Amino acid sequence: MKNSESIEPIPAPQRIYQFKVSLIGITPLIWRRIQTRDCALDRLHQYIQVAFDWWTYHLYRFEIDKKTYGDPSLLQDGFNDIECDDALRTRVSRIIPRDGSRLQFLYIYDFGDNWRHEVLFEGCLRARPGERYPLCIEGARACAPEDVGGVRGYYEYIEAMADPSHKQHAEWLGWRGPFDPEKFDAEATTKKMRRGIPKPKEDDGFSF
Repeated sequence: MKNSESIEPIPAPQRIYQFKVSLIGITPLIWRRIQTRDCALDRLHQYIQVAFDWWTYHLYRFEIDKKTYGDPSLLQDGFNDIECDDALRTRVSRIIPRDGSRLQFLYIYDFGDNWRHEVLFEGCLRARPGERYPLCIEGARACAPEDVGGVRGYYEYIEAMADPSHKQHAEWLGWRGPFDPEKFDAEATTKKMRRGIPKPKEDDGFSF
């Protein structure tokens, strides 16, 4: 991490937290590096959703130091029955090491497709004068489309989209339109993160 500082000399209002978030199970790697002020884990979840072009259609949870964090009203509803600490009340500053050293944990989205993300807290920086946060400063490759069917479904989708003669190419093209797996724009992603969770897109009910 460039230009990082020990957490202690940075006043809390000026403290910026940097994370590298990588989607597990797909190569080449799909990843984002984001910076944010202190916030609830639920807000970090929203930033990750937007950075990866997810739509918050499904449940999520963080697994940090053998604890699970999520929205108790959704994860403890008698159906999912997942014991968790409240991600809406737990702030980033509470879960990272007190000395600001690195911490790796899991972020899991959509328990059916089971999208697992490695989240690496890389350290703290001092907020730059006049800068707005959150920021997406780096990343690579477009994320897998929502509801594509997990890692296996993603590879099937990529194969079909790359081959116009594939028997499912036309159907899947009509489902979500063209898809460029290499497309990524950090500046555009930052703008989307600042706007917040987008309005859900129309879906024709197609599923894998």
